[in-house]
Amino acid sequence: MTFEPEQDERSGRRHEPRFVSQVTRNTFAMVLEGGHAGSLHELTDWRSKPALAFGGKFRIIDFVLSNCVNSGVRRVGVATQYRAQSLIRHLQLGWSFLDGRLGEFIEIMPAQQQLNESQWYRGSADAVFQNLREIRRAAPRYVLVLSGDHIYRMDYGRILAAHVERQADLTLACMPVPASEAQRFASLVLDDTQRVVGLGNATEQPQSGASASVMVSMGIYVFNADFLYAQLQRDADDPNSSHNFCQDVIPHCVHQHRVYAQNYADSRVGDLEKPAYWRDVHSLDAYWAANMDLVQVTPHLNLYDNEWPIWTWQPHSPPAKFVHDEPGRQGTALDSLVACGCIISGATVRRSMLFSDVRIHNHCLVEDAIILSNVQVGANCILKKCIIDKNCTVPEGTQIGLDPVADAKRFHVTAGGVTLVTRVMLGQEVALF
Repeated sequence: MTFEPEQDERSGRRHEPRFVSQVTRNTFAMVLEGGHAGSLHELTDWRSKPALAFGGKFRIIDFVLSNCVNSGVRRVGVATQYRAQSLIRHLQLGWSFLDGRLGEFIEIMPAQQQLNESQWYRGSADAVFQNLREIRRAAPRYVLVLSGDHIYRMDYGRILAAHVERQADLTLACMPVPASEAQRFASLVLDDTQRVVGLGNATEQPQSGASASVMVSMGIYVFNADFLYAQLQRDADDPNSSHNFCQDVIPHCVHQHRVYAQNYADSRVGDLEKPAYWRDVHSLDAYWAANMDLVQVTPHLNLYDNEWPIWTWQPHSPPAKFVHDEPGRQGTALDSLVACGCIISGATVRRSMLFSDVRIHNHCLVEDAIILSNVQVGANCILKKCIIDKNCTVPEGTQIGLDPVADAKRFHVTAGGVTLVTRVMLGQEVALF
């Protein structure tokens, strides 16, 4: 299914129109928190990946939830499990505005003891299966299964419309990625009608050159509700299953039922003149790079697009403040994002992202850094290419990012040269949520 782009009268740029219909209103979205993101190391010791701060004021899960709300999919369940308290608090504070009287809600669905067994979610499919009772209560016609830890803007109404038009049992969102980067994904084999006729590892697909791309699944699934119920029951009854969508449910469906793919480019939101933006912050280097994307002069992900806002909760802090204008002691921030409540006092910040209520004191230099909320940076510090976890107090005169060998003795230094600093590493109390 295709949609004609609309022309923005002020900028002249082409945008895709929003697609809200009875189909979106008849859809229930199930957002999966996922397990422990060990590849993010100490940054996720006390929080799940979807609860991780991103973009100066957001949490990662805000992007998928905003996609739901903006698409008209306003019945949402969030399956939580690992270190979920920070995520639960954020959902309660920032996502309670939907009106239950109109059948709209975001419901938290923690892993809990069932009647005949006591266990956590055993996989992504099992996380949905254990909540089938709540999904059935909503009586949807379609179920949208989403990952809560990806950063992108997408109109789910488009993939739902394509799903209905093709009379599919299951539709997968997909996107092309360079073959060299495709090892982490499940690749798709499509026929001329975009029907999925096979699955495989990207490294097994024949390539025509170093620049060849592979079509991969994005972990976004549209099911007919009754079809999903039947497939999850079949999977739950299989003692040999790992109870995951990608490894178990999807391969069975591809060989037995009508499974189609929808290219992300046909459902993306934003300026069509820019490349489609989708990020999985699967590592500390990827997390740092995705945040650094946003400090560019013209970033591919436009957070200032009022037509597709990213909703969130943030503390009610005063505006950011930049103080002192003396030779060698000026409070400045260049090519940076600075959230509310920050005070840059006689310090220089370049190409960095400061979350709420950060204090940077006199004669500091901060470059290519991500500083999470409520961090205190003492005077005369130099911080370069680093991630400072929330609630840290960086002692006066600290230097980070200048000597990787010395940094590795105290902090976590990635292969890409990003230094992670947490309260525990600084000898301070365990990090708060």
